[in-house]
Amino acid sequence: MSKLRVVPALLLIALAAMLAACGGSDSGSSSAAADSTAASSAAADTCAKDQLALKTPGQLTIGTDKPAYPPYFEDDDPANGKGFESAVAYAIAKQLGFTPDEVKWVVVPFDSSYAPGDKQFDFDVNQISITTDRQKVVDFSTPYYTAPQAIIVAADSPLIGKTMLADFKDAQIGVQVGTTSLDAVTSLIAPSAEPKVFNNSNDVVAAFKQGQVDAIVTDLPTALYLTAAVLENAAVAGQFSAPGGDQWGALLQKGSALTPCVDKAIEAMKADGELDNLTMTWMAEQAGAPELK
Repeated sequence: MSKLRVVPALLLIALAAMLAACGGSDSGSSSAAADSTAASSAAADTCAKDQLALKTPGQLTIGTDKPAYPPYFEDDDPANGKGFESAVAYAIAKQLGFTPDEVKWVVVPFDSSYAPGDKQFDFDVNQISITTDRQKVVDFSTPYYTAPQAIIVAADSPLIGKTMLADFKDAQIGVQVGTTSLDAVTSLIAPSAEPKVFNNSNDVVAAFKQGQVDAIVTDLPTALYLTAAVLENAAVAGQFSAPGGDQWGALLQKGSALTPCVDKAIEAMKADGELDNLTMTWMAEQAGAPELK
């Protein structure tokens, strides 16, 4: 009889220990889950509108260059919401909690945007390619677009119909200073004559019109616009990829606390299809240009 009493007692003790162990495990799991939730909540709060580190409290300041060309901007007016980059900028603003009337645009020359130092904007959108050198002195968001380069020539140029980049080596090429188009010219085309470098896109266009250059290298959407609306008797000879310099991102001051929030906004736009819709709306024409090898 005594042995029969001992065995159930031992079993009860073991069972109690097992329940205690299970109880401790549940408590630990609950605590870990709570900690994770709190951490996620804290991260989310840093991107709440009233927590954003802005140049002007309650106002989102966005920079771009002037003139602001289609298809990125329409009527040289970034504030109208028309054009690919204007639409993208306002979509980011909406994700961050801003209404259109809480957005202010400022003029920022292209090569000034990625210079070291303090910025007068919260972020800048201006077809700015993400490069390693630029990332040393400024922040970039996750990319919102990938653009090929293109070559513009006269419509009656013997270069029309060429299929190889090497065919353009003897052309006098014009390009804007500080752009990845310039990098693409020197590294991929390697022209016989030094490319002529100009301060802005207007000067490049003027040089082409005056016959100072035989060809212009720029990103494809700009090339399509220039040949359709600005340059007479001009055509896109072809497009080509420029590795390492064709992804565009919103540019922010180095170490900006706003960078992860802009990343989050763009990722949300990718996830719900909004970015694809904006790209198709404003950038669909680029598919037609022949590819140069």
